[in-house]
Amino acid sequence: MALSCMRCPAGAAARRAAAPPPSPTAAVSFARCGFGRSTAAAAGSWRIHAVAPQGVKAPMDPNVKNAVTPTSPPKVENGSPSEITLDEFEDLSDLSKNDDSTVSITVVGASGDLAKKKIFPALFALYYEDCLPKHFTIFGYARSKMTDAELRNMVSKTLTCRIDKRENCNEKMDEFLKRCFYHSGQYDSEEHFIDLDKKLKQHEGSRVSNRLFYLSIPPNIFLDVVKCASKSTSSVNGWTRVIVEKPFGRDSESSAALTRGLKQYLVEDQIFRIDHYLGKELVENLSVLRFSNLVFEPLWSRQYIRNVQLIFSEDFGTEGRGGYFDSYGIIRDIMQNHLLQILALFAMETPISLEAEDIRNEKVKVLRSMKPLQLEDVVIGQYKSHTKGGTTYPGYTDDKTVPKDSVTPTFAAAALFINNARWDGVPFLMKAGKALHTKRAEIRVQFHHVPGNLYKGSFGTDLDRATNELVIHVQPDEAIYLKINNKIPGLGMRLDRSNLKLHYAARYSKEIPDAYERLLLDAIEGERRLFIRSDELDAAWSLFTPLLKELEEKRIAPELYPYGSRGPVGAHYLAAKHEINMILFMIFLLPFLSYCTPRYWDRYKRKQMRIRQAVHKVWRHVSVI
Repeated sequence: MALSCMRCPAGAAARRAAAPPPSPTAAVSFARCGFGRSTAAAAGSWRIHAVAPQGVKAPMDPNVKNAVTPTSPPKVENGSPSEITLDEFEDLSDLSKNDDSTVSITVVGASGDLAKKKIFPALFALYYEDCLPKHFTIFGYARSKMTDAELRNMVSKTLTCRIDKRENCNEKMDEFLKRCFYHSGQYDSEEHFIDLDKKLKQHEGSRVSNRLFYLSIPPNIFLDVVKCASKSTSSVNGWTRVIVEKPFGRDSESSAALTRGLKQYLVEDQIFRIDHYLGKELVENLSVLRFSNLVFEPLWSRQYIRNVQLIFSEDFGTEGRGGYFDSYGIIRDIMQNHLLQILALFAMETPISLEAEDIRNEKVKVLRSMKPLQLEDVVIGQYKSHTKGGTTYPGYTDDKTVPKDSVTPTFAAAALFINNARWDGVPFLMKAGKALHTKRAEIRVQFHHVPGNLYKGSFGTDLDRATNELVIHVQPDEAIYLKINNKIPGLGMRLDRSNLKLHYAARYSKEIPDAYERLLLDAIEGERRLFIRSDELDAAWSLFTPLLKELEEKRIAPELYPYGSRGPVGAHYLAAKHEINMILFMIFLLPFLSYCTPRYWDRYKRKQMRIRQAVHKVWRHVSVI
């Protein structure tokens, strides 16, 4: 199977049988389907902790006054026992073995593209891999009028089967679709959610009911849905959880207001803020690569790493879907969440354990150690129309849903810095853009030059060619490779740059699960490691809000770049400023460097603007090619 069998009932049963008895002073887990995690939710997403003399709260919890406080009796939120004593462990185990619980998954906004293209296919994939509970029901909820049969017909068009189990695909699809139902209603109507509650109870019967709501809707109606669902559709004898999709506000103020609104009806442990990039295989592998390989962890600091690049590019523009994008832009849409989350995972210190709170605490420390972005360390761009090969590609403002005078950036590059002992002085360069020359998401780690390199004569003045580099291809074509210097076979001493490469498609025959599969399963299990905590969100917005306000108040015009190019030339100047990827600039600037001798320095300063314009013309020509 594409997912580990430890997440499935059979593997979990074997694991429970071999598990030692719980210690009276340590936390224990009773995992139904948990990758063998110590943090897995117990008894079909229930978490069980032994009672200790004292309890320790997460150090990043803003409500903590003292690190250690007396343990209070277990509390019940919405009828959901999150912690129980050891005396109750045996009863809960028997309850799980009797399959006396069910999970009801409600996709709010079921008629939208995200639900059709991602959420329903991910749920089917989990069912296909036998990773959903024995008793589960899926409800679609939206304003559109639709019958159960029409929902099933819509969903069936987007479902695909795992390549290693294709023989029973149709049978599995039919079984899955029989568990899908639809309820039409308004998002702000408690009456309609009461009707939904009645339907859910019909399917749940007398079992313990656990309920998961996925808000696949615009953020302006989050609070309406949460209010109605909380009051009318919460579970009375199991857990209730809500998955919230980005954007989580537009800035620090709106994000904080959204968090306050959600917490009027939910506690923090019920809120699962999803960033699907955290569920991607290569992003999850970051901590494994670093913390389980001795060769990398000692190098993971300013002593050996020269710079880190986080790159996201798409080879298409908004193309008719610019209305939403124009109100947010590339910085809010990609950099403030996807790339910043990857940066935090990459740069964090070793957590105490793999517990969700321990990992999220370390991520928050990284974000709080970073300087807010300054305008001089940022370049913004916007793609323009371009004709190539007889085909004309429209510019951003050619989109009918975008205002003609829009200054919303479709490209941004930013240099960020972390003020701590490990990363002081190391530039983290983020680049994100639409309508570029290729589609990719990757992490590039460039190491320092070898001090006193014996073979520097073989590379001439091009020291960057001799620099080791670790590249992690997040998507597409997942891979990890390390660039090394190597001798070319022969009698002479000629050096070559070679790659030590792990290509996932060649190494592993199993299909890589979609990010939404992993995150949905984690939410069902109560595993919060890959979801964003409220203080983490606050710290992330604090880095970008001053910059965003300055860009919007001053209406700073983005630099134009051709559709299908490598982006605005200003991004390469920013990279050069921080000594990142200097090769192309050395090629372009060498003819002009003769002016930089002491004799001609004054003349060079006077001609600096003309040189910049000349480089811009050369780069624009190369970008078009």
